[in-house]
Amino acid sequence: MNQSPPALALRLVKGFGRFCWDLLVGDTPELFVAALVIIGVVTLLSVVGHFNTAAMIVLPLLAISALAISLRRAQRAARRK
Repeated sequence: MNQSPPALALRLVKGFGRFCWDLLVGDTPELFVAALVIIGVVTLLSVVGHFNTAAMIVLPLLAISALAISLRRAQRAARRK
C-alpha cells in the first residue's frame, strides 16, 4: 500500500505550509501583520525616499507600538475570561 508520489508530495507541501504558518503567525497574527507593515514602511523610507535616519528612528517606534497594542489586546482578553 505505497502512496503515489503526488499524494506524498502534496502531504509534505501541506505539512510544510502548516509549519511555516505556525512558526510565523502563531497565536498572534496581528504581530505578523505588524512586522510586515513595519518592514514595508522602513523599506519605503530607506529605498524610495532615501530617509535612512528617519527609517532608523521609525523602526523601533513602530515595533514598540505594535508590541504595546498586542499586549493591551491580550490583557483585555484575559480579563474577559
